[in-house]
Amino acid sequence: MTFAELSDNQRRVFRWWNDRDLDALICDGSVRSGKTAAMSCSFILWAMKNFSGASFGICGNTVQAVERNIVAPLMQMIDITYYFRIKYTSSGKHMLMISGGGRENYFYIFGGKDEASYKLIQGITLAGVLFDEVVLMPESFVNQAIARTLSVDAAKLWFSCNPDSPNHWFYTEWIKKADEKKVLRLHFTMQDNPTMTPAKIARTESMFSGIFYDRYVLGKWVVAEGLVYTMFDRARHVGLPEKLPRGDWYISIDYGTVNPTSMGLWLKAYNGQSYRVRESYYDARKEGVSRTDEEHYATLATLASELPINSVIVDPSAASFIECIKRHGRFRVRKADNTVITGIRNVSNALQSGELHFSPDCADTLREFTLYRWDSKHPDTAVIKENDHAMDDIRYYVTTIIHDKGGSFAAEVR
Repeated sequence: MTFAELSDNQRRVFRWWNDRDLDALICDGSVRSGKTAAMSCSFILWAMKNFSGASFGICGNTVQAVERNIVAPLMQMIDITYYFRIKYTSSGKHMLMISGGGRENYFYIFGGKDEASYKLIQGITLAGVLFDEVVLMPESFVNQAIARTLSVDAAKLWFSCNPDSPNHWFYTEWIKKADEKKVLRLHFTMQDNPTMTPAKIARTESMFSGIFYDRYVLGKWVVAEGLVYTMFDRARHVGLPEKLPRGDWYISIDYGTVNPTSMGLWLKAYNGQSYRVRESYYDARKEGVSRTDEEHYATLATLASELPINSVIVDPSAASFIECIKRHGRFRVRKADNTVITGIRNVSNALQSGELHFSPDCADTLREFTLYRWDSKHPDTAVIKENDHAMDDIRYYVTTIIHDKGGSFAAEVR
């Protein structure tokens, strides 16, 4: 990989650090806009030109995300590998050691996934920090990383992200205060990426709708409101083929004791389509009696019938029910990836691409699609916790099964 052509914004990414009056760079905007590759390459070139024997931070939501989004592409960039020798240590301390031209610097990889993550970065002095997808990190972690640079006069900060809510802490504390913090803010679109042809842009745009189109295509910092799945269309998404294709069978479950328990039987066809063939929905409040784990298991077994179920995907918080399923020994249990906003985005993309199909008999699913709404009282992309049980088990299936990429960076680089 090399930068044969650069957009105006990308050129500014490679030059901004020559301005001594600027302390930080923010690149925000649409997906596939070329901001991450340009920033990471420029970050390394800046560090190697201005320092030797110094330590730097490269931060993401997780270490694995940094390895995927930053480290792996860097190790394939001719603009970097032609001039520098790169060695990556993934066991123990995750660190890039880069040397060349008589200089050597150390780039430590950190994951800032929750409020406790700030402890991981304490006690180290950094000459600069690159934050990839900074809106996914807690403010406490970012502030701690910034504090690690305060004793280095020439230190600079680099931030990249796709937009979130205009009430997000990064928007209010950094983007709106860019001038007073001596920050250069560059807003990117897909047109800034020279590798994105009109056909690729059109294909990427077709994957998003609603709030996710505004944020990830238009690059707007907007508040979520109204229906969550505005792209759901009964004419497009409801109906099964007369003969189901070949594929693997799954059951996804949102478990409740007082709240409803929703189960969905899925066929993940080899043609890339997914079909919700049957469902079970038990509302203890409506029925006036709660079910035991054994009674829920009996419903699960009935829903599965004699089908060869690949696995049952269950919210990991349903510990007692998971143990009940395991005890019976028939089904393999897989704990669901229950990240809400990422899951909603995945379901939105799957609906937009037309790969999800629902039987007209899945009445509670069809009902919830018309009622599932964003919470206007919590504009940071929260959803109202009502009419969300079938929506949750659908989200578990899509994120855990359809979006399961598998593999690991460590395996890829060995």
